Amino acid sequence: MTADKFSASSRNASDQRTVLVTGGAGFIGSHVVEALLGRGDRVVVLDNFDPFYDPAIKRANLAGLRGHPGFELVEGDLLDARDLDRAFATAPFDAVIHLAARAGVRPSIADPDLYDQVNVLGTTRLLQRVTRGGAGHLVFASSSSVYGSTTPVPFREDAAADRPSSPYAATKRAGELACYAVHELYGIPVTCLRLFTVYGPRQRPEMAIHRFARLIAAGKTVSVFGDGSARRDFTYVADIVSGILAAVDRPGGYRVYNLGTTHTTRLDDLVGLIASILGAPLRMLHEPLQAGDVPITYADISRAERELGYQPQTSLEAGVRAFLAWFQEKSLASAA
Repeated sequence: MTADKFSASSRNASDQRTVLVTGGAGFIGSHVVEALLGRGDRVVVLDNFDPFYDPAIKRANLAGLRGHPGFELVEGDLLDARDLDRAFATAPFDAVIHLAARAGVRPSIADPDLYDQVNVLGTTRLLQRVTRGGAGHLVFASSSSVYGSTTPVPFREDAAADRPSSPYAATKRAGELACYAVHELYGIPVTCLRLFTVYGPRQRPEMAIHRFARLIAAGKTVSVFGDGSARRDFTYVADIVSGILAAVDRPGGYRVYNLGTTHTTRLDDLVGLIASILGAPLRMLHEPLQAGDVPITYADISRAERELGYQPQTSLEAGVRAFLAWFQEKSLASAA
């Protein structure tokens, strides 16, 4: 999107919000930032361009926003109090959307200390800064991973969520609890959003759909962990963004919402769909299940539907087609 496109859909000035988005240069974050700007909000992004994957990808995510009058980037780290102070000095915020985190189940098993530091301590330091003023509402991006492998399906927000299957899941649950403590102590409205397997344009390179597409397009064998029967509630990024913005607009005490689709897809069916759309042969290799994997993620979204008006619109096939169109465009641009 361009600045002109953003201004065309702006709201009245009296409706404008000022929002801090941590991790706003990432996959989901950059879409959230565009959507906020598109409706006329002012947005400040705090991002440290962590090298978990190529920082140039994240810079490209924001490239079209440079020069937009409602956009400001603060390069900094949640763990650095000075960087947090610089971000909060830009404006009093109506809301903070906290998306910055170390993501991924398997990497968290390899380096749990790092995940604790970034996801738990980083969230704690942000919360401490929020309690000092300058933010009217906090929206925390949690994960369906908090439900683990023993929660009955479909997953409901009132499930115990006390048996995480990975350090990553444990850090997200810890973040939810830290958010609750801040709400309890200071009365700050907090909304925790449990996101279910988000995909779409700009998806991180190591994520399943992106990795499967890259291998299939190159004519390589796709490794699938397990027998392919694991099911995921794949949720298109535009639907997730609609849920995040709805949460921003509806602060109310401490609330937890699932953002998914209520539909699950087998991994082997997903791989087959990608190959079919690409018109490429499929070679699939089944490998042993990995530690931290769960057999299914499956969202009950009735609370989000009722309280946020959340209604996912994108079918898996339509979403995968949109992702693959972006993927092929980027591949052609890289080859040029």
